[in-house]
Amino acid sequence: MKTQVEERFSEFFEKWVCQLEEHVEQLLSVSKEKLNEAGLQALVSKVTRHYEEYYTVKWARAQEDVLAFFNPVWLSSLENAYSWITDWKPSLAFQVIDTLRKTEVPGISLADMSEEQVKKIEELRVKVRLEKDKVEREMERQQVSLADSRIVQLAQVASRVRDGDVVVLVDGMMEEALKELLEGLESVMKAADCVRVKTLTGALEVLNPLQCVDFLAAIFMLQIRLRKRGKKREKPIERE
Repeated sequence: MKTQVEERFSEFFEKWVCQLEEHVEQLLSVSKEKLNEAGLQALVSKVTRHYEEYYTVKWARAQEDVLAFFNPVWLSSLENAYSWITDWKPSLAFQVIDTLRKTEVPGISLADMSEEQVKKIEELRVKVRLEKDKVEREMERQQVSLADSRIVQLAQVASRVRDGDVVVLVDGMMEEALKELLEGLESVMKAADCVRVKTLTGALEVLNPLQCVDFLAAIFMLQIRLRKRGKKREKPIERE
């Protein structure tokens, strides 16, 4: 049975993904419409605002129940397998750029990236890797602190005591320890999300408007396809 946060965020996420699909269709139709630079920038801004909305809602719900995001019921097992600390891996963005640069499909603008653009993307890749490593170290610290924290000690004490007043005291101390743990996990989740946002915005700052359109179309289409494939795998097999 889903919690209130899981229920509400699942409902939001389904609508958000449907809107994302509509945005991707617009991105893919750009070449046919032949938008000018201002039109391209307006479309990119529209899609990035939709992306920012996701994190605004995610962070608000995480304040109520951060654990829901470490075991997201709104994602398929396949999506979860590709995730990194509650969401997509920052390295995905660079894999998409590398693939688009090497593609032989006509009309893909990233195939014409300048040497200066390639250099800046590589610099961004290094910065993101360092920040990603920092977040992972903090996540590891949180996991270690769980094993070494007062929670384990208090659980041992609670299993031995019988006096009602002592049990209430121990329960109160345990709640405080859990509160600290959840605050730590929320901090790690937000730090990981910041790495994702910096990765996406950093890449968009390097690419020109048309390249931004191709990049956003590819990375979001990949996530949509992954979601559809995951949901298809988990769909119950109909028996005759």
